[in-house]
Amino acid sequence: MSLNTFGHLFRVTTWGESHGPALGATVDGCPPGVPIDEAMIQHWLDRRKPGQNKYTTQRREADEVKILSGVFEGQTTGTPVQLMIENTDQRSKDYSDIMEKFRPGHADITYWQKYGIRDYRGGGRSSARETAARVAAGGLARQAIKALLPGVQITGYMTQMGPHKIDRDRFDWDEIENNPFWVPDATAATDWAEYLDGLRKSGESVGAIIEVVARGVPAGLGAPIYGKLDTDLAAAMMSINAVKGVEIGEGMSSAMLTGTLNADEIFMGPEGPEYSSNHAGGILGGISTGQGIVVRFAVKPTSSILSTRRTITKSGEETEIITKGRHDPCVGIRAVPVGEAMMACVILDHLLLHRGQIGENRGKIG
Repeated sequence: MSLNTFGHLFRVTTWGESHGPALGATVDGCPPGVPIDEAMIQHWLDRRKPGQNKYTTQRREADEVKILSGVFEGQTTGTPVQLMIENTDQRSKDYSDIMEKFRPGHADITYWQKYGIRDYRGGGRSSARETAARVAAGGLARQAIKALLPGVQITGYMTQMGPHKIDRDRFDWDEIENNPFWVPDATAATDWAEYLDGLRKSGESVGAIIEVVARGVPAGLGAPIYGKLDTDLAAAMMSINAVKGVEIGEGMSSAMLTGTLNADEIFMGPEGPEYSSNHAGGILGGISTGQGIVVRFAVKPTSSILSTRRTITKSGEETEIITKGRHDPCVGIRAVPVGEAMMACVILDHLLLHRGQIGENRGKIG
C-alpha cells in the first residue's frame, strides 16, 4: 500500500495497524532546535484516546507515545523524528465472525477489491486507530509553530451532532474543554448528552460536523493554483477516516449568497488590513489573509452498529451481519483533536514553504 505520506517540507508518514503491536509516525523536515519531549506530545494524545467516557469506544488504550529518534537533549535535531504508540488492548476475537463478510459502510470491500488482502481485525489501516499517529505528529507540529509563530492558536470543536446544531449566539471558547463533545455551547452539550446516550444504548450511531480554526496565522501562507493553502487543508481533512465533506469558510453556503454579501469588505486598521467579515475563511486565492483560518468537515456515522444489515461474503454469497466489538456512537467526538492535528501539520508545512521561497512578505500596505 503506497501513499502513506503527506506534506511538502514537513512530511508525515504514518504506519501500523489497528490490531498490530504498534503504530506511529515518522516525521521528516521538522526544523532543528524545537523544544519537545514525550509529555508535550502526550498532552494532545490524551485528548483523543479512547475509553475516557461513555460516549466513546471502551477500548482501553493508554496511547503512550515514545520518541525513538530525532530528539537530543530535549530539542529536535533536524533529522527524522520517529514516534511510536503501542497497542495494548486489542480484542481481535471480536472480529472473527466477520472474517469472510464485508461490513456495510466500511472500507472492507474496497480494500479487498484493490489489494486482495484485508485485515479484518478492526479494519487494519482503514481503522480510525491510525489517527493516533496523526495526533502525535500534530503535537510536534504545534511545538514547531509555537517556536516560529508563538501567537498561533489552533482550536477544534463540534458544531453539529446529527440534526442538532449549536447556537452561534451562545458560542463560548472557554466552554469547549468543559464537556465531552468539545462543544462551545453549554446548552447544546447538555442536550447532546441525552440524545447520544439514547443512540448508544440502542446500538446506533450518528454523524457530526467539526470546525477547526487557526487564529494568529499571518497573511501570505499558501501559493496560487496548485500550492493553495486551502487545497492542502481540504486534502488533509478529507484524508481523516469517515470524513465525507470539507468546507473552507462559508463553504457550500456561499452558493446561496450574493456577491455583495459574500465579499469581505476591507478597511485599514492601526496594524494593517482589517475585514468586515470572514466568509472566505481566512484564505483568498489560496493565500492566507491574516484572518482566522476556518475549516469545517463532516464525519459520517460509525458504520459498526448492532443492527442487522444485509451484505455479501468474499465468495459472493448474500448474508447478514451484526458488527460486534467496541465502537464510537459518534466518531466525530474524537475527530476533533485529529482535525486540530491536521491543521497544525498543514500550517507548519506552509510556513516552512513560505520561509523557503519568500522569507518575509514583499507586498507592503500603508
